[in-house]
Amino acid sequence: MAYLESRKNLAGGAGGLAGLVLTFTGVAGPYWPVVVAGLYGAGALLAPPERPALPGFPDPSAQLDAVRADFARLRDYLADVDLPAAAGGRLTELTDLLAALLDPGWVTELLVQDPDAVHTLSRAVRQDVPEAVDAYVRTRWWTRLAPGQVPPERHLERQLGLLHEEAERLAAGLRETEARRQESHTRYLEDRGPAPDGGINA
Repeated sequence: MAYLESRKNLAGGAGGLAGLVLTFTGVAGPYWPVVVAGLYGAGALLAPPERPALPGFPDPSAQLDAVRADFARLRDYLADVDLPAAAGGRLTELTDLLAALLDPGWVTELLVQDPDAVHTLSRAVRQDVPEAVDAYVRTRWWTRLAPGQVPPERHLERQLGLLHEEAERLAAGLRETEARRQESHTRYLEDRGPAPDGGINA
């Protein structure tokens, strides 16, 4: 069935039909089967190859839905982790900002137009934040056995601070995109201006 609907069969069929026309008009003569078969084969050979279907990767909107689900699981995990007050405060600031960026609505409309932003959020939720917290938990246990090292909470606070700065840069970029959109609309209205006769330009 796939071959019957293929470009090669359709082009070959057109060539074979042309051969039949030549047969009925008397051009092909007694060799009409060879002519029909030859034109079918020529059409099939000259037809462009079938283009394979593109893989069905999820679009950015679907990716964001998956990141939101993972973020909910991340928050459940973080709720069970005992952190020092300073690190806990930094973590709350970071997760609040990530939650705002992942909140469905007009922010999503901006994010789906920026695959790099979606990747940044996905990496923060699925890799950076859980790895930073898990590394702190594991290192804290070893520090109790061998005190005198740099407190692991300092590294955690620094890591969370860097991640918060990255999320802030992402938010600032989205805000700048909206600002440029607003400015563009202002320029459009200014350029449109009133018509010479006092009316409104189309």
